[in-house]
Amino acid sequence: MFYVYVLKSEKDKRHYISFSTDLKLRYKEHCDGKVRATFYRRPLVLVYYETYNSREIAQRRERQLKSGKDHMALIERLKIKK
Repeated sequence: MFYVYVLKSEKDKRHYISFSTDLKLRYKEHCDGKVRATFYRRPLVLVYYETYNSREIAQRRERQLKSGKDHMALIERLKIKK
């Protein structure tokens, strides 16, 4: 199983989007400061994730969410859910 996930920094309120095969472990690594990209943005909250059976599809979705209108639509949707 492959996960595309979104973390939100409690420090700077920005979002981080990535994918992983083990969401629990990867989230723990982010929270423990073991991921350079999010080290200075802790604490982090997992705000959204999607599951996929294919690495290729998960990576395509990750790129989609990181760019343009899909990124903005996701962020707006996350704001509404609060």
